[in-house]
Amino acid sequence: MTFRNGRPEYTVVPFRYVWPAELDLMARLAGLRLEERWAGWNREPFTGESRSHVSVWVKA
Repeated sequence: MTFRNGRPEYTVVPFRYVWPAELDLMARLAGLRLEERWAGWNREPFTGESRSHVSVWVKA
């Protein structure tokens, strides 16, 4: 939200969920490879039950 002339303005931005496998494919097409993936910032193991992920890709 931003303010213009003291009034709030909202911007609509289209978002969609992207599966980690889809991100891996996009990274591979860009010349990157997956180095690490965790379920969170504290490096919890990423499993099929994980609701979030932190992924690190590096140049292949």
